[in-house]
Amino acid sequence: MIELDRSEAIRYMGYHGTQPDEAVQASLTRCGEALQQAAEPKSIYRVFPLQHIDAQTLEIADVQIHSKNLARNLQGCSEVCLMAATLGIGPDRLIARASAVRMSDAVIYQAAAAAMVETYCDEVNECIRQEAAQRGMYCRPRFSPGYGDFPIAHQRDFSRLLDTPRKIGLTVTESCLLAPIKSVTAVIGLSETPQPCHRKGCEECGKTDCAYRR
Repeated sequence: MIELDRSEAIRYMGYHGTQPDEAVQASLTRCGEALQQAAEPKSIYRVFPLQHIDAQTLEIADVQIHSKNLARNLQGCSEVCLMAATLGIGPDRLIARASAVRMSDAVIYQAAAAAMVETYCDEVNECIRQEAAQRGMYCRPRFSPGYGDFPIAHQRDFSRLLDTPRKIGLTVTESCLLAPIKSVTAVIGLSETPQPCHRKGCEECGKTDCAYRR
């Protein structure tokens, strides 16, 4: 069962510097418990060689990626670990039902599930870090398609390389969104030298006007 990070869920709900009232807190507890019961977390990851073509172009397997932000994140790395994680279809169903009956619950489900999938990604990331350490390698912060100038279209490439439809039931829509919706794909750089800075998520993304930025 994935733990619910309440502070992150509250942030996703749009509270910045304030706390929701008792009624909203109680609803968050109720919805969080329902999500924990509905979620069926699954993940997959695989290590690939990394080629640096130029200052803004990378090659992973048969995929070329043009992204200055990602190239900076992966500077000094010789390998990458591609990962995909999902909470399964259960949270999608809870959100859809609530959207038709009680929109306030749907908002809470969306926020709590977003926090939960990040917690799950952190758990998967830690497994990757431990396995890398056994080989004398160090992990860079995970970086997902859609961050900065990293094209979201590469969701399709990651899904194909990891065979996510068959392995964990994760597919990519025509608009390059993930289904189930509470899912994540990411690339984690692997280097023979540690990096002192471990920024991730909002701190690494160039989208400074995002409503969910920390």
